[in-house]
Amino acid sequence: MSELQLPETVEDRSVLIVDDDKPFLQRLARAMETRGFAVSTAESVADGLAQVEHAAPAYAVVDMRLGDGTGLDVIEALKRQRPHARAIVLTGYGNIATAVTAVKMGAVDYLAKPADADDVMAALIANGDHKPIPPENPMSADRVRWEHIQRVYELCGRNVSETARRLSMHRRTLQRILAKRAPR
Repeated sequence: MSELQLPETVEDRSVLIVDDDKPFLQRLARAMETRGFAVSTAESVADGLAQVEHAAPAYAVVDMRLGDGTGLDVIEALKRQRPHARAIVLTGYGNIATAVTAVKMGAVDYLAKPADADDVMAALIANGDHKPIPPENPMSADRVRWEHIQRVYELCGRNVSETARRLSMHRRTLQRILAKRAPR
């Protein structure tokens, strides 16, 4: 990249989408192409980093958890190559700590999966003065709790005893919660 960073222009509609869920990646890529974006895709952190190094896009949509690491590495590399690029993070395991980290590393928004293409596009092109409208159907408190428990359970290697210890809950209570279906 050149040392001089030119101001971003509206005409530059290049977007990199990094996600290891191939069907979702393909659907989102097609949807963004129909909305006028020049789309490139990557299925891993390594591939995303290589694409950023080759040609840093104006926009990026990056999954938080990928098979070979965290999508935040891609955002960090993008911000080094192109400081005015706009990136958003998608995740199925949303929590406040990772959202704050993503924003500190340069993400402009943090969306829970499954996000539709309209939400992604709105987040990418939103200006800083615009406040997003509240979601039509936000997750219930029970669903948020269940998602958090599932995330900690996965981070603990699906070890019930360790998960229960970290969540300060009785192991049998946790087992009952894990045996149930996800609340709506």
